[in-house]
Amino acid sequence: MTEATNAEARKQRPGSPAGKAAHARAEPGILVDAEIDELPAPQPTRVGSRRQLAYLGLCLVLIGLNLRTVFSSFSAVLPEATSQAALPGWAVVVLTTVPVTLLGVFAPLAPVLARRFGAERVLLGAMAVLTSGLLLRPVELPAAGHLPALLAGTAACGAAIALCNVLLPGLVKRDFPHRLGLMGGLYTTAICASAALGAGFTYPVYTATGEWTLALWFWALPAAVVLLLFLPVAAPQRPVRHTAVRDGVNVWRSAVAWQVTLFMVLQAMMSFSVFAWLAPILRERGVDGGTAGLMVSASIVLQMLGSLFAPALAARFRDQRAINTTVALMTGAGFALCIFGPLDLVWVWAGLLGLGQGSLTAVALTMIMLRTRDGHTAAHLSGMMQGVGYGLGSTGTLMVGQLHQATGSFAAAGFLFLAVGLLAAVFGYRAGRDRFVG
Repeated sequence: MTEATNAEARKQRPGSPAGKAAHARAEPGILVDAEIDELPAPQPTRVGSRRQLAYLGLCLVLIGLNLRTVFSSFSAVLPEATSQAALPGWAVVVLTTVPVTLLGVFAPLAPVLARRFGAERVLLGAMAVLTSGLLLRPVELPAAGHLPALLAGTAACGAAIALCNVLLPGLVKRDFPHRLGLMGGLYTTAICASAALGAGFTYPVYTATGEWTLALWFWALPAAVVLLLFLPVAAPQRPVRHTAVRDGVNVWRSAVAWQVTLFMVLQAMMSFSVFAWLAPILRERGVDGGTAGLMVSASIVLQMLGSLFAPALAARFRDQRAINTTVALMTGAGFALCIFGPLDLVWVWAGLLGLGQGSLTAVALTMIMLRTRDGHTAAHLSGMMQGVGYGLGSTGTLMVGQLHQATGSFAAAGFLFLAVGLLAAVFGYRAGRDRFVG
């Protein structure tokens, strides 16, 4: 890349004065329109009044509020489900790994389905599948037990969430360009709150009812409510047949894109392992189920704080190597200290993990905007990051489960995440350099 090209590109950088207006339209970084390559360009959702537009915004935020409960709710009652349903060890590993893997597998299908049926209807269908999966998970089949329904329901939830992950940010960006900061903040906060609610309220429901199945069924209720609320908005939308036209650089051949994607892989390994295994880790250390759920919930709430400030800080500089390295090391150290650190300070370790993880996730997603020059390339990089990032990121939950099965404790997982945190720091350092995809 020539110096002249670098100079021209920096004019469009979010931190430069010439690029501030453009970046304001792009914030936050995860609001990437997956349908940006379509012709004709997708239009905003058709609503008849400002009140109906506000109702649409409420529905989109409530959808976000259901996108992480499937991950954190099962881990909150994992010991009870494992013992009462007589789940084999391999099944526990699969149940904590499959939904994350499917986020990557089904992500590329979302734009294809949206071109055929319209983004609103695909979102509606995804919420129907999510509700069905949540209802199916705790079902006990005659002569087969709980395992088949748990596997099928969990897989359905993972596929549905993958579609929502890809299409929902584009709808938020497209329908609320005049309130993008507000709606983007509400949407991202709702996703974090979803994980916190699943972690914090599942065990109390189990305590109140005495049934782990009822504690899991509980989360089908808010999903069903949102499905019914969104139905009158999405069903009348008339899909327009679109043609996909590739624009932007080939991200799969870009060294910068691979550095950003591997940074995303490593943060996903830690992020989803928090949802799947932090509560069981704390309970194995002697923390009771209710307190463990509250600790995970508090850690996730602190993720919101990190995700609020880290992208703005990262966007102020042309070079993000320092912040990427710092938050990666914070996350790896926080996770390891939750396993090895003094139990009296476990709230501190959980807080360190939450702040680090929230900041790490946010800056990894912000790299989409900071390392690209246009919306088309950003969309392609986002698709690459979601497909590879979630697909390989699920190996984190898989390895934790396998290490626990092999050793009988989570000690090995502590060393694993020290290593993952160090690798994330290395690739974060590389991805944070002042370079562009292509």
